[in-house]
Amino acid sequence: MKILALIVVFIWSSISLAQTSGEWTAEDSLKGKAMINTIEQSLDYFYADYSPEGNYDSIIEVLNYEADSVPEFSDEVYCERLAIMNEMSPFHLDCNNSTLSTIKFFTKKRRGFTRVVLGRSKLYFDMFEAKLAEHNMPIELKYLAVIESGLRPQVKSRAGALGLWQFMYGTGRMFGLKENSYIDERMDPELATEAACKYLKKLYGIYNDWNLALAAYNAGPGNVNKAIRRSGNKSTYWEVRPFLPRETQGYVPNFIAAAYLMTYHAEHNIIPMVADIRYPQLDTICLSKGVHFASIAQLLSIEEEEIGKLNPVYKRAYIPKTTPNQCISLPHQKIGQLVSLEDSLYAYEIEKYITKISPVKATNAAPTTNTAASYTYHKVRTGETLGTIASRYGSTVSTIQRLNGLRSTKIYVGQRLKVKKGKTTTTTTKPATSKKYYTVRSGDTFGRIAQRHRLSQSQLKRLNPRINISKLRIGQKIRVR
Repeated sequence: MKILALIVVFIWSSISLAQTSGEWTAEDSLKGKAMINTIEQSLDYFYADYSPEGNYDSIIEVLNYEADSVPEFSDEVYCERLAIMNEMSPFHLDCNNSTLSTIKFFTKKRRGFTRVVLGRSKLYFDMFEAKLAEHNMPIELKYLAVIESGLRPQVKSRAGALGLWQFMYGTGRMFGLKENSYIDERMDPELATEAACKYLKKLYGIYNDWNLALAAYNAGPGNVNKAIRRSGNKSTYWEVRPFLPRETQGYVPNFIAAAYLMTYHAEHNIIPMVADIRYPQLDTICLSKGVHFASIAQLLSIEEEEIGKLNPVYKRAYIPKTTPNQCISLPHQKIGQLVSLEDSLYAYEIEKYITKISPVKATNAAPTTNTAASYTYHKVRTGETLGTIASRYGSTVSTIQRLNGLRSTKIYVGQRLKVKKGKTTTTTTKPATSKKYYTVRSGDTFGRIAQRHRLSQSQLKRLNPRINISKLRIGQKIRVR
């Protein structure tokens, strides 16, 4: 971070010295833009190196693992590793039959899950750690969100618990998380993490044992209190565990297994999924007016799905006007663009949504429209988004969401969507057939590009039959749709 600061200070100093020799000119203005571009490039390089993927490459190379190898270790090795973790943790990471069997299950049967959460951790763990440090709480609590939600903020349990930390509605309200027709703060990563810190701190204050606090987080303090009484008023989780509900008996072993695998994944030949974006790469802007995701996507040339993924708090692909203002998080380059285009965003929103519902000129005749509506079903194909489907049928994203009960813009290949097909007397909407290209950047591989655009490597290869996938060049255009 100090190196980055020095780079920025040096750039600013150089420009300041250049400007002291004369009056400001148009050429100086262009230099200013060049300066902004230079700073942004410096940030990009810094963020590319920030939060590295880990040391798994070197470990796997030393151990000479094959790609599909599933290493196994003796119980003594597992216990030694847990003992090392235990020395640095206020949790009781006991090595017993329950924790060993859970760890072995994860290392053999849940390897894909571990890869995915390791990739997602790049987006959330920095923020988790900052919040936990702010509350002076154990850093290992970040692994609780792994077993609660798999680090997916929109995941909802059968009982109705929602978000990274799986808050029930009542508990969320108790710790300040609001919900209305447009937002559910249980899905806001930062607000929900703050609430989880407060709740866990409260539980620890009751039991003075972090493992029991975890059990109470899962089963509720009432069930833990009953288990303590049935145990003869024991004071530690492992003593109380036989009297807890069955699910909660496995809760702390699951937590220990998650902590173990997130620490020793490389030794088990588990390579993290590529992280699309990391938390430090995000920036935020708060908006003074209501705005649809579709307007932002159009203005910034970004997919609505990406906006929704980075802003899961919004339930309907719409950011309402509230006091205080609602905010949106995006990669810092996009936020920089949005700061410059904020007035244009509001103007576009009015043109696209407000003017369309303005009343027509009054006449003696009954109100009519020049659009005949019919419904059909569309099967989602690779590369399609709600935006492209809406454009194809002359509809809107919000209409398709309403017709299909969708709470986000996320769709999957093969899904059948009901669409309202509009036809006008003057024009016919043509299916969207435009191609989309991606520009290769530093550090890109063919596999990463395929993953980023939700394609298999074979699909991407079919779109680019003349591309040498082993010799990509920075600036090269890759067709992704």
